[in-house]
Amino acid sequence: MSISNALNNAVSGLSAASRMAEVVASNTSNALTAGYARREATLTSLSNGGVSVTAISRQVSDSLVKESRLANAGAANATAIADFHTSIESLIGTDDATGSLSKTLSTFDSALIEATASPESTTALTNAVTAAKDVASKLNDISDGIQDARLEADSSIAAQVEKLNSSLSQIEDLNRAITRTIASGADANSLMDQRQTLIDEISSIVPVQTLDRAGNQVALYTANGLALLDATAATIGFEKVGTMTADMTLESGALSGLTVNGRAVSTLDSGALGGGSLSAAFSIRDELAPEAQANVDALARNLIERFEGTAVDPTLSAGDPGLFTDGGSALDTADEVGLAERIKINAAVDPSTGGAVWRLRDGLAATAEGTVGNATLLSSLQDALSAGKVANSGDYGSTPRSASEFAASMLSIISTANQTAQSRQTYAVARMETASQQLLAQGVDTDQEMQTLLQVETAYSANAKVISAIDEMMQTILEL
Repeated sequence: MSISNALNNAVSGLSAASRMAEVVASNTSNALTAGYARREATLTSLSNGGVSVTAISRQVSDSLVKESRLANAGAANATAIADFHTSIESLIGTDDATGSLSKTLSTFDSALIEATASPESTTALTNAVTAAKDVASKLNDISDGIQDARLEADSSIAAQVEKLNSSLSQIEDLNRAITRTIASGADANSLMDQRQTLIDEISSIVPVQTLDRAGNQVALYTANGLALLDATAATIGFEKVGTMTADMTLESGALSGLTVNGRAVSTLDSGALGGGSLSAAFSIRDELAPEAQANVDALARNLIERFEGTAVDPTLSAGDPGLFTDGGSALDTADEVGLAERIKINAAVDPSTGGAVWRLRDGLAATAEGTVGNATLLSSLQDALSAGKVANSGDYGSTPRSASEFAASMLSIISTANQTAQSRQTYAVARMETASQQLLAQGVDTDQEMQTLLQVETAYSANAKVISAIDEMMQTILEL
């Protein structure tokens, strides 16, 4: 080997060692950077001797990335639904919690018993009216909370759709930038990291799978085969609302569904965009919250029906509202949706609306006070509250229950749903954490990188010694 060849080999070795040291430094400094994939240098022997770094490749396990994205989507979906059920359970309140529905009904029952024992007491009558108002107010609050959850879900959908459209557009731009960068001979790995981070972010909204395309581009399809990006990004359409009421539904056209490039797509978990946080928000808005609303409306209906009619209050006429009303009117069973939001006590007994508490004792339609010691009507009201009645709507079955027992049943329904949702969330989060740990294990190992750096330093030192030896030889020859 000539001195010239030996020098060229050593210089190429130094260059390759320097480039490999840069790769190690990049790996080490980005060990905790989200979306960063470990780099690995590929060495190739040159035909005329020496070595060259011919490629810097990203080390990514496609199967682990796919599993991680599916797990993230499942966890986001399960968490959103579990959080909803928890919030509704909190709205209703446990049996012994202050301000819970059961506690409020129990207080009303106790107030009626006290008023029955002391019908002449204005204070006792006032307490009973106040307790009745609290029951109606609690049902109002639960209904309002359910609609707030629906409105929050609607706003969440809008934000997620905006994020999807923005991210898909950015990924489309990155695809083109990566193709151009590679064609120019430059390193596109950092652009690929950015692209992977964006794909990971949207995969929790909608689970996606990637397909390789020419020029190191990728196409994105949902798990159900809907194209979100293939050369060009799809446009997802949605219109959010400013207010939410119980009667607003997707079927009626009052709420927006989803479109992809102008075509309507299913919003269900089993639909084209299902499986992530987006479809969970639709489930809350269009299925879970309306189901909860229907059950609280059914309880409100049952409560109104208990106190209607002459059997409870002989002063009433057919069609007159009882102690609890539908916004001041008698119950219309054909208009039950949102009833819990409208329920209120009869203005005839409410001093704040011009009524008088003595009518609770003497009759809602009474024009003058009766005998102050007569507790017949008060006893009838208390019996109506505690009597076993069958719900005419909702998921309560055919078992007769008292008003308090209906409240307990409603809490049981939502608590059971919450327990199921929590179990599903626990599994989904565990799956996500396992997938994340497996993916991290395939990432940068700083110990391994340090070992590689020692090897690079050894190679660099060896090539430097060759150059030093050649220099000494050249100096000796020149001195001859």
